[in-house]
Amino acid sequence: MAGFSFVCAVLLCAAVAQTKPTLRKERVHHEPELSRQAHEDNKSFQYDHEAFLGKEEAKTFDQLTPEESKDRLGKIVDRIDSDADGYITTAELKAWIKRVQKRYVYENVAKVWTDYDLNKDNKISWDEYKQATYGYYLANPEEFEDATDQFSFKKMLPRDERRFKAADLNRDLAADREEFTAFLHPEEFEHMKDIVVLETLEDIDRNSDGHVDEDEYIADMFAHEDGGPEPEWVKTEREQFSDFRDLNKDGKMDQDEIRHWIMPQDYDHAQAEARHLVYESDQDKDQMLTKEEILENWNMFVGSQATNYGEDLTRNHDEL
Repeated sequence: MAGFSFVCAVLLCAAVAQTKPTLRKERVHHEPELSRQAHEDNKSFQYDHEAFLGKEEAKTFDQLTPEESKDRLGKIVDRIDSDADGYITTAELKAWIKRVQKRYVYENVAKVWTDYDLNKDNKISWDEYKQATYGYYLANPEEFEDATDQFSFKKMLPRDERRFKAADLNRDLAADREEFTAFLHPEEFEHMKDIVVLETLEDIDRNSDGHVDEDEYIADMFAHEDGGPEPEWVKTEREQFSDFRDLNKDGKMDQDEIRHWIMPQDYDHAQAEARHLVYESDQDKDQMLTKEEILENWNMFVGSQATNYGEDLTRNHDEL
C-alpha cells in the first residue's frame, strides 16, 4: 500500500500543477554554488572552508581545538582517498567537494532507504523497488483504469526500470547506495545525464516525433486555458526558443539541444577549487597531496576550528 500512496501522490501533484493557468516549470540544472564568499587568496580561507566542508558545517568551526580539528581532518582525508593509495588527486578532491555540495541528496536517500531495502541486505534490487512502489498497482490494475496516459502506471513503471538499469553500473539489478542515489537523483550524476535528457524529451514531446518544437516547449511551462493573450514572460520564452534553444534553426530541439538547454556548461567551481587546494598544499609539486601535506596546511581546509563532520564521523553515514 505504501507504493500506492507514493505514486498517487506523484499523480496528484502533477494534476494540481496542470490546473494552474500560468505555470513556469524550471528544468535547467545548474551546478550547486560552493560559497557566497569571495574566493580571494588571503589568509581567511572562508571560501575554501565552505567548499571543502559545506556551508552549514563551516559555521561550526569554533567547537574544537586545533588538535581535534587535525584529527578529524585526517579521517576525512581517508575518505577522500577513494583508492586508498595514500595520495589525494585533484579528481578525488573534486569528487569530494561535489559530494559535500549535494549532501542533501544523500541524506534524502538515507531517509527512504529502509522503505525499499526490504530484505535488509544493504542493497535495493529492482524487484524490491518495483514491489514497494508498484506492488499495489500490479496486484490491482483494475483500480487504475482512469489514470491519464501521461501519468499512468503503465508508462511510469518501464521508465523507472530503464532509469534503474542506467544507474546500475555493475548490471546486477541491485543498487547500492551510490547507484540508488543516482536513480533517485539522476541530474546529479554525469553518467545519468542521457536519461535526464531523454525523460525531459518524453515529458514535453506531445506528438512523439522525437523533437520539441516551440509550441511544445511553451506548453511545458504555460497552460493556455482562458484563450486570452500570452503573458510577457511567455513571449520572452518564445524568443528564447528561437534565439538560444533551437541552435541549428530547424524549428525544433533535438536531444543535444535539450541537453544544452537543461544542463548548461557552466564554469566548474568544484574543479577549480580542487586545483586551487592542490596547488596551495602540494609541497613536492607532484600534483597530488599526501595526508601529511594536507595536515601541514590544515588551516586552509578546516581552519583553527571544527566542523559538523566530527559529528558525521560518529554517525553511520555511508553516503559520506
